Order: sequence, then structure tokens, then C-alpha cells
Amino acid sequence: MFFQQYYLECLSHASYLIGDTTTGRAVVVDPQRDISQYLDDAKANSLEIVAVLETHFHADFLSGHLELAEATGAEIVFGAPAAERAEFAIRPINDGERIELGDVVIVALATPGHTPESTSYVVYEHAADITEGRAPYGVLTGDTLFIGDVGRPDLLASFGVTADELAVMLYNSLHNKLMTLPDETKVYPAHGAGSACGKNLSTETVSTIGEQRRTNYALAPMSQDEFVQAVTEGQAAAPMYFAFAATKNRLERGRLDEEAEIAPMSLDEVLDAQRNGAAIVDTRSDQDFEVGHLIGSMNVGLSGRFAEYTGEVVSPETPIVIVAEPGGESEARIRLARIGFDTVVGYLVDPVRVFVENPEVVERSSRLTVEEFEKRRGEISGLQVVDVRGPGETALGVIPGARLVQLPTLVKRLDELDPTVPTVVYCAGGYRSSIASSTLRANGFADVSDIRGGFTAWEAAGNVRAAATN
Repeated sequence: MFFQQYYLECLSHASYLIGDTTTGRAVVVDPQRDISQYLDDAKANSLEIVAVLETHFHADFLSGHLELAEATGAEIVFGAPAAERAEFAIRPINDGERIELGDVVIVALATPGHTPESTSYVVYEHAADITEGRAPYGVLTGDTLFIGDVGRPDLLASFGVTADELAVMLYNSLHNKLMTLPDETKVYPAHGAGSACGKNLSTETVSTIGEQRRTNYALAPMSQDEFVQAVTEGQAAAPMYFAFAATKNRLERGRLDEEAEIAPMSLDEVLDAQRNGAAIVDTRSDQDFEVGHLIGSMNVGLSGRFAEYTGEVVSPETPIVIVAEPGGESEARIRLARIGFDTVVGYLVDPVRVFVENPEVVERSSRLTVEEFEKRRGEISGLQVVDVRGPGETALGVIPGARLVQLPTLVKRLDELDPTVPTVVYCAGGYRSSIASSTLRANGFADVSDIRGGFTAWEAAGNVRAAATN
């Protein structure tokens, strides 16, 4: 058996290439949209990709199933409930149905809960392991079972399926399906720590059924009602682009050309695009952005979860102009394409030179030290303080008087904030607050600062946290 896990850190996404080296037949499971690595590894190992197995319709990234099918002729396999929703040709697979690659056999396990069509894939290294009752090599659990967590059941509320309904399905899938596998069965999920598809994911990318039975909070002994409450409470707001990506993963849509060139743009062309509704996304570090950037641009650094956070503050159909360190524009385009954002119209050529030569279109960020923030709070009555962290963070304490507006909800909740009032934004360390403060400025907020070092620096300075109240 050939078995390879691919882990994409910037989206906390795991995909897999599984093959039988005797027959040369292989499958890819939950592929990212740029597929060259699967094609290269399949070729290097004399494997033919015959199928793309999807555990479900993903919401956090745009899958590469159409790209792979076009490149290889592979069929696209989904759990049977997906048949009524996919707008392209699929092979629906039922609970217990097998995919035989040769001696290597994959068995579908219907595990609804995260979504109705969620399917896990049990991998047997030898067909005889099934007939002789030996433990499988592993199980690919998609977003049903993570390391340390389970898939959130609340993402389909906008599609008419309630979180409680899906949580009941999830409880049954976990206990009546996955937990019946032998303890030594390896667990390979679709996501790890940092993913918004759960709230307590581990940094580990592989575990075992036995380890999860012992350590996963969601698998502890509890009633169905207790489970529903445990997995639905405390979930962070889903990124704004999730509904878009989940819908697009069901549709026939354009294919990604990984080699396509991104158009260079002059300052005049960039400013014209901005006047016509384009978002200027500056991918440099928050420190470089602070020194100088185009007025009205938003800072989402490539060093972090760039695509996800861009998808939290820019709508999917908005034209995007990239500002980047030389060479970074192509990486930005690919990373945005991974979540289905195909609207990059170009990039600003030589941005630092442009900023130096055109100071009239450049501004600095206002970033306050903890001491400067405290001084400002004492001097300005009614200072608007905004905490953009998630519920797991704010539950441990906030700066007294702060408004809680999670970053994924910021754009939708702008009308709850006063653009005429001096505003200070903070997160844990400064990356997200730079995104948030620049987004507020791009949306007409006149006086916005963020706290250098965030809540971590504020508390380290000896300040006393308050309980979250809103």
C-alpha cells in the first residue's frame, strides 16, 4: 500500500493519496484545489488516480475534485445523500460499499452529522484483513472526528438543517460507527488545529480510535442531550466565506490554472480599480503595513492564515488587488483560489517605491502600546474598544468595557459600531487586530488604532481582565 498525507498548514487541511502499488490504482481523498503534488507523486510512484473520494461538501476550502477529474479522468465519489445536491457527475457511495484498488480495499462508512452526506473511509491494507476480522490500517474521518474534537454541526443552519438535528446524527455516527472500530485503527482527519470546523482541534495530524476514546472530550461518557449541548456551545463564528465555499463545492465551476500569470498594475490602475469597488489586500507583515500603505487598503499578512482571514473581511465576488513583497503575489493568488476566490485582478508593481514616490496616497497605521492605550482610554470619554477574538479566548477574560465582535462577523456588524467615535481594536497578539483596524478604516471609520501585542501584552503589563459580557 502507498499512503501519503498532505498537510496544508495555512488552512489546517489534510488530504491523502492512497494506492495499491501492485495494480497501480490510487485515490485522492479531500484534495486541495491546486493538484500538482498529487499528480507528481502519483507519477513518481507509478500510480493512476482512478477516483477522488470526498468525505463531504467542504465549507472551508474549495476542493480540487473537478481539477483532478479533468486531469486524470477519475470519478468523483461522495456519500449517497450528495447525489441530490451535486451539479456535476458523481458516483454516490453507500454505507459499507467497497472501493477495491487491488489488495488494498477502502470501505465507505456513512457518518452524517457534520453534514448529511458526511462519509468516512476505512482503509484495509489487505483484502484478507476484512474476511479474517483483522483491524483496518486506518480510517479517514473527514470532519466527523478530529484529533481532540468532532466536527461542528452548526454550519448548515443557513441551508435549513439545524445544529441540533445534525448533532444527533453526529452522536450516532460516532458511537455506532467510528467507535466500533478496533482501538489500534489509525485516525486520519481532514483538519487540525486552527481550523474553524471545530473548537478544540489538536496539533497532531494522526491518532488512533483508542486514543480518541480515552482523550477526546466529545467521546466522554454522556447522554445524547449532553453531547448536543457540548458540541454546539462555544463555537466561533464561521468565516464569512464558508457558505460561499460550501455552495461552490456543489457546483460545476471554473478550473484553477496553477501556472496563470497575475497582471502587474501601476498605481493609477490600482487606484482606478479601488474607485470601482476593488479591495486592496496588502499581504505584507503588520509591521511593514504600519510604516506605510495605500489609503483604504486592508492588511492580511501572508505569514498567517491569509486566505481564511481574507475571506472573513472581503466578500467572495469582490475584485481584489494584491500588494505584496516581490514574488508574493503569485502565492497570494493561489492561496485565495484555494477558498474559491478567483477575483484577483492584479498586483501593484514595486509597492515600496510607489509609496515613497507618492506619499499623498499613503498613510500609517495607528498602533498603540499598552501604556498609550491606557492613557488614551483615560483621556477620551466613550472610547470604542473592540475585541475581535473568538469565544474560547474571550471566555477567559477581556479588557473592561470592550465590545465583543468576532473578526468573522465584523463586516456584517459594522452598523453596530460608531464610525465617528475614536476606536481601538485588539486581538491576542496583533495579527488579527491589524486586519480588523484596517478593515474599519477601509469602511469609513475615521479614527482607528489597535493595541501592539494585543491582549497578551495588555495583561502582561499587570492589568486585570474582566469577564466577557456581550
